[in-house]
Amino acid sequence: MGTKNARTPARRQAEPVPGLPARRTALRALTAVLTDRLPLDAALAGELGALAEPRDRAFAHALAGAALRRRGQIEAVLAGFIERPLPKSAAEARAILLVLGAELLVLGGAPHAAVATAVALAGAGRARSFKGLVNAVGRRIAERRDELLEGADIARLCTPDWLWSRWSAAYGEGTARAIAEAHLEPPPLDITPRRPDDPLAFAEGAELLPTGSVRLARPGPVPSLPGFSEGIWWVQDAAAALPARLLGPRPGERILDLCAAPGGKTLQLAAAGAEVTAVDISPERLEGLAENLARTGLSARIVAADAAEFVPDEAPDRILLDAPCLATGTIRRHPDIAWSKREADLGPLRAMQARLLEAAGRVLAPGGTLVYAVCSLEPEEGPAQIAAFLRMGGFSRVPVAPDEVPGLAEALTPEGDLRTLPCHWRERGGLDGFFAARLRKAP
Repeated sequence: MGTKNARTPARRQAEPVPGLPARRTALRALTAVLTDRLPLDAALAGELGALAEPRDRAFAHALAGAALRRRGQIEAVLAGFIERPLPKSAAEARAILLVLGAELLVLGGAPHAAVATAVALAGAGRARSFKGLVNAVGRRIAERRDELLEGADIARLCTPDWLWSRWSAAYGEGTARAIAEAHLEPPPLDITPRRPDDPLAFAEGAELLPTGSVRLARPGPVPSLPGFSEGIWWVQDAAAALPARLLGPRPGERILDLCAAPGGKTLQLAAAGAEVTAVDISPERLEGLAENLARTGLSARIVAADAAEFVPDEAPDRILLDAPCLATGTIRRHPDIAWSKREADLGPLRAMQARLLEAAGRVLAPGGTLVYAVCSLEPEEGPAQIAAFLRMGGFSRVPVAPDEVPGLAEALTPEGDLRTLPCHWRERGGLDGFFAARLRKAP
């Protein structure tokens, strides 16, 4: 009998805690975002491979995404249950509480499992001394979940103050709130077909958007979708597909795609039959572009270089410059951006954008077309850049016509530029925020 009793605890210790690996993966990814300012996609890419089950990978992805998308709301709830702020050394405990809050408040997970696994995560890492706190806070949130959700201004809580102030000043408080509300839900998946009439691009339940993109509400894993392995479409938000369409590529034209990676716009231009040179400063990101070209059977010349210094052998007929920016227009897809970017980042980015614009203007052929685009909601990175560039002379604006962006007349500015907002097409699932201006060089 003594032997039997001795074995029992060992057997119980070896039993895995259900759901623990997925939650651990979400915790590690979230910690990398919060402590190292790593993009969520990159953090998850380094962690999801450890999970064998697709269901676990999907849960870990949803959990980490919800923790960032609703971070402000979750932290406001946590503050009501924690008397003193956690010390800086308690980064792991703070991340565990965010994951726990996301599961209980956002995903509606089973309270017992959520709390038990959160306590297990705390006990297995550097947050051992906070096990009791995690347990107590988790139980209180579970008990009062409905009360905590009722009447909360979630959109405001989940938007950092500096972004709320900027968007209110630029678009008015009503539109700023609509933008913030659009960020609260995960977006659908948009794809760009290589050929608009290819039936394989349309999975069950797909919606053909007025601008030509295809929207999938519940897509599942991208590599398993019909047509992916055949290379007849690529993932690209409907708003991100517009700048290349505004450029008006034609077969045989020389087109320069600056800051091209990850390559969705390069694929669009190549599919139109243009002779495309794709330039990006990151060799690693260009590897992904090369893979997509190979998968789709399209061709383009790839150059790893600083786009502000690259000089083509022949002056291009058209240039697409999708400049680096704060990327605040993509928070609905990348919720980490709201917390990893700083207002102080804007100055260096504006200087880089101006440098890239001037370089593009120099190498473009006389009479050629330049489209400048940023996935940012900040006026300094869009309208202000174009206004400053036009004051230098040698270029004129080519206004975007309503029939070039069907169903998006509200996205046209009085000057004739394109400005999509996350709250546009809200009934369809929203759009990324993009600014694009089309310019023509003097003959």
